[in-house]
Amino acid sequence: MSSNEQSGGENTRERTVKTAGHIVKYSREIYHLESVEEVANMTLEAAPRFIDGHPSPTVVEIRRDDNLRVLESMSTALAAGDDPGPLAREAYETDTVTICAGDGTEIGYESEDVSVVDPAAFDGAGHGVTIAAPTVYTDEIGDSGAILLLHWQSLDRVEEYHVRPADYLAEHVATAIVNIRSRERLERARNDLAKRKEMVEVYDRLLRHDLGNDLQVITGFSDAVASMADDDSQSAEYAEKIYRTARSAAELIDNVGGTVKMLQKEEGEPDVSQLEPILTGVVQDVETKFEALTVEYDPGAFEYEIYAGDLLDSVFTNILSNAAVHNELPVTVQLYAEEPTAETVVVGMADNGNGVADEVRDEIFEMGQKGPDSDGTGFGLGLARTLVESYGGSVALRDSEYGGADFRIALERA
Repeated sequence: MSSNEQSGGENTRERTVKTAGHIVKYSREIYHLESVEEVANMTLEAAPRFIDGHPSPTVVEIRRDDNLRVLESMSTALAAGDDPGPLAREAYETDTVTICAGDGTEIGYESEDVSVVDPAAFDGAGHGVTIAAPTVYTDEIGDSGAILLLHWQSLDRVEEYHVRPADYLAEHVATAIVNIRSRERLERARNDLAKRKEMVEVYDRLLRHDLGNDLQVITGFSDAVASMADDDSQSAEYAEKIYRTARSAAELIDNVGGTVKMLQKEEGEPDVSQLEPILTGVVQDVETKFEALTVEYDPGAFEYEIYAGDLLDSVFTNILSNAAVHNELPVTVQLYAEEPTAETVVVGMADNGNGVADEVRDEIFEMGQKGPDSDGTGFGLGLARTLVESYGGSVALRDSEYGGADFRIALERA
């Protein structure tokens, strides 16, 4: 055995450490970049310089919908926006550095964190050598991260200084991309909040004008009713119009006022609140107001601390009131709490009423949306969603096992 062969293991480690050192210096730069495209382009520049054999790199982003998308590539077979192919998918799904090497290439580095695959199973990926190094971050929203594909046209032997640096580089690239995407989501949320505030202010001004018109209608019909005989059938018709207009105006005032109040509050973290007293007060109020509404409710099932604001009770009031208002017959609502997680508790309100019309189901939580037979304004559930989301929660609708609608409010636990 030659002296070079005897020192081969030591040289391999030294080369691995040296390459890793270059990558650490590089990572300090990518964390200051503003876009994922800039991160990808710098990676294309860095990988051939730092990693032995001058491989052709491809940067793949792992998106929240489990979709893999090429950001940038030096490969002639891939372009930005492409699906990166089955080898990248294999690396992502196994979350393992994956080596695909053609005939004549030795695998000189083995580890339980590395998988060697048969090139015949990957649609021609066996031409040369390709290493797919994934870094996957998983949270309640889904997966994110990056996969670094490195391709050599020919490589006699795959060593540690090829594999480990690819893994290091993928980790830094993924972290930089995830950080940028997080900043982008935060900026979109801020912009969305600003647009909502602006929209509500416009609605507020317009609706004040509309409400003024409603009040004129009420006044006009009131004069007409007063001038007509009690037994005149037209008097009853006018009285009904007065009632409907007045109820619509009152609901509009309440909902717009609540929305403006919420959006004009000083921004800050929601307070820690006790869920049970809020729900108990709401149940007592709605059952007193609506004789045809029955709420089956066990207060002991809701003894949780949650993050919420002053208007959370209006969310529950709105949904329970809808159950009474939008059903002609008496209705029963089952108020239930799902088995909570460490982060959230779900409050469900399942009724045995008519349910929600198919034509409005997808937009039911949008401002101004309402059912075809609804006399309301369509702002109530939009306000409920806005409030819950401002507290860090979510609201959803599904069919109730009792035949009606099942509204589910997810709230963050304190």
